[in-house]
Amino acid sequence: MLLDDLTAVMDDVWVMTKLSAKKTAGVLGDDLALNAEQAVGLRPERELPVIAAVAKGSLKNKAMLIPAALLLRAVAPWLIQPLLMAGGLYLCYEGVEKLIHRFTHKAQAQEPRPADESQKIAGAIRTDLILSAEIIVLTLGLAAHLDLLRVLSVLVVIGVLMTVGVYGLVGLIVKLDDIGLALQKNSRAWLRKAGQAILVTAPRLLALISWLGTVAIFCVGGGILVHGLEPLHHAVEQFNWILGLLAEGLTGLIAGGLAMAVVSLLARFTYGRPGDRSQGPDSSPNPR
Repeated sequence: MLLDDLTAVMDDVWVMTKLSAKKTAGVLGDDLALNAEQAVGLRPERELPVIAAVAKGSLKNKAMLIPAALLLRAVAPWLIQPLLMAGGLYLCYEGVEKLIHRFTHKAQAQEPRPADESQKIAGAIRTDLILSAEIIVLTLGLAAHLDLLRVLSVLVVIGVLMTVGVYGLVGLIVKLDDIGLALQKNSRAWLRKAGQAILVTAPRLLALISWLGTVAIFCVGGGILVHGLEPLHHAVEQFNWILGLLAEGLTGLIAGGLAMAVVSLLARFTYGRPGDRSQGPDSSPNPR
């Protein structure tokens, strides 16, 4: 009987894990693009350590989010969606910051300093926190009819699979150039040609992924906001998936722009303009 119960639990967990993986596949793709973008511009010897550090942070995020989600499910399930929407709005705000940085900082690329690397890791882990929260909330909704043990098992399995899958693929993508170099040293002509093709396409692929990561921020953040606003969600549902994705991305861009404007206004009212400061006793050229 114990073995039968265990088999039944594992069967339910496997079925719900497959459903959750399908439901969160879009988030997985955005997560992949966003995290691959974080590795762009790093020194080759630092790529895998940075990815490993972000993957470790991602596991910590999920270890924190899973109990929190289960607690909210039991105590205040109505609070999950507003918190998720706040995270989505933050993602949109970050996306606008990235766009501004892209178009206002056109300086030549330089080797990243240790501070740049730590900032990349911290930023990637913050973004992963929101993406992980969306994955867990979506999974929680699908497994809402199951008991606590099964729900917990599904959340743990989907969390580990997503983390291993995303960061494993990111590691493979950023090491494409090393794979190409290794293939070029092979004695077989077709493998050398394949290595040359990889070396030619890898930089373009990384550049494309960098832009896709920025676009993904708006799609994920906008998608969270759209799904949280019932009239907007109902309107977007009428579109096909391409138009729906564009609508979510546009929503994210608009929401991020509005959030940036509000933050800028608050900062101006809080700190004032640089030339508006009153002349204090130490502000004159000669304090005496």
